[in-house]
Order: sequence, then C-alpha cells, then structure tokens
Amino acid sequence: MRVVILDGATMGADIDFTPITSRFDAVIYDRTAPDERFARVRGAEAVVVNKVVIDREIIDAAPELKLVCVFAVGYNNIDVEYCRQKGIRVRNVPDYCRESVAQHTFALLFELIESLGYYDAFVKDGSYSASGLANHLGRPFMEIADKSWGILGMGGIGRAVARAAEAFGAHVSYASLSGAVREEDWPRVELNRLLKESDILTIHSPLNEKTANIIDRRALALMKPTAVIVNVGRGGVINSADLAEAIDAGTIAGAAIDVFTEEPPRADDPLMTIKAKEKIVFSPHIAWASVEARARCVAVTAENIAAFERGKEHNDVW
Repeated sequence: MRVVILDGATMGADIDFTPITSRFDAVIYDRTAPDERFARVRGAEAVVVNKVVIDREIIDAAPELKLVCVFAVGYNNIDVEYCRQKGIRVRNVPDYCRESVAQHTFALLFELIESLGYYDAFVKDGSYSASGLANHLGRPFMEIADKSWGILGMGGIGRAVARAAEAFGAHVSYASLSGAVREEDWPRVELNRLLKESDILTIHSPLNEKTANIIDRRALALMKPTAVIVNVGRGGVINSADLAEAIDAGTIAGAAIDVFTEEPPRADDPLMTIKAKEKIVFSPHIAWASVEARARCVAVTAENIAAFERGKEHNDVW
C-alpha cells in the first residue's frame, strides 16, 4: 500500500517512523502547504496527517485514495462526511495521549495558580538573594484541596484528570456537551451550574458543532471571579476574544491555554495582545506530545493501516 505522510515534522524530529516505513511503501513530507497537497496525495492509497486539512477538493484530487489516518484523537481537519460518501475510511488514534494530556493539564495549572515562572525568575535574577527575607510572597496561590473542579469532556483524558484532581482533594463534577448519558464516578451537572460552581474548569472536548464557542462571553460571565480555566481540548471551544476580555476585566482570575483557534496563532490574536499577561499561561499545542505518546501514536497508526489492508475495522471514525 502506498502511504503518504503530509506533515511528519509535527510529530517531532526524535520520532522514529519505522513502524510505518518498514511495512508500507511510505513517503514522508515534513510539511505540506495547502497548495502542495494536490500533487502529493496523487497516487496515494493511504494519507496520514496530523494538522493538514483533508477536504473534498483534496479527496477528489486523489482517485486512488482508500484510507485517511490522523496522528491524533481529533479529526476535525478531515471532511469525514465526504470521505464516507466516497467510500474512504477514516481512522484516528484514541487514547494514545491520555496520560500525556492529563499530566500537562496539571503542569499548566500549577504554572498558572502558583506563578512558578515568576518565582523561578525572582531567585535566578538575584532578587531573592538581595531581599534580606527568608521567603517572598509576591504572588499568592491557592490550594486545589476542597476546590470545585469542573470538567468539559469526560472521555479517557477527562477521567484521568478527574482521578488526579481527586487525589489532590478536589470535588469533581462534569457537564456533557454531547448529550451522551453514561455511568461515571463523578456527578454530571448542567453546563450553567458547572460554570457557576467551578473554581477550576478544565476542557478536554473535541471541536464540533456542539462545542464550538461554547465558552463565550455569556458563559464566562457565569463563572466566579476567582476561577481559572485550562484548555487542552481544542481552541475553538473557547471564544478567544471573549476570554481575553474576561481576563482583562477580572471576570475570571486567569487561564492556561495549550490550543488555539488558529495554530499557530496570529500575532493579533486577542490572547496574544491581552493586557494582564501574568494571568495567562501558554504552551504551543504540546499537551499530547510526550515522547511515549508520540511513539504510541505512530505505532497505532501503522496498525490502523495494516488492519485496513487485512479488511479489519480498527479505530474507524466511520
């Protein structure tokens, strides 16, 4: 099977693609610009992407295409419905990054609520040595214990975060944006109640018609002025302009953001021009990207392709 990987660089220079290249006739491109997609997918039976958009124009340009794989859990960059119409299978990699994203959720939260960068700089630049005091309390921080922790997106990652949050003594609840009713170990509440009660709100939702801009000015106005948000789901779940406005206005206490509506964000993105920069923490969409998670992602993608060749269902989106 001829396999074309369109944005291998997004998986990191340290990742070995041998699980794919040793089993298939594979071509790997580090990056693919939108206008380069057409020539590169021509003749491919399987296309593998992370962030490159596979829309109907690209699908029509690849008459031999049988399979689209994503190096990801989410697949909002794939026109799944058009693939279905054309008989092209779509496969993702569920749960490969559960531990990585859960861990990074806490890394972002700790940086946000404990101002670790500020305190690290205070020591390194000599301010602590020059202070004459045994400690420095320039920025107060709160404990997680006994706080209300709300979760949007109670999938594998949400559950991992919930278990860890409980270990810190938080009281966890969640809201379902999909409408699915499942037995969980934590109480399900309506979204408005979750927003009103949460001291910490973490987002692990995919981006779809039900979740797009769900955290907007109205939603943020319901939250406590002491509350913080961590988004490791998808950027479009939060309205960036409304979030920036809420942080600068003190409607909420702060946010930690790993995902953006446009990636990378434009220089004039509202979050890039926020005034209260000490109230926001960023990382460049890396929550998923531990070394172990990326290796798992490549290995499972190889199996997705192999299973397709064998005529077996394996992580089929449809």
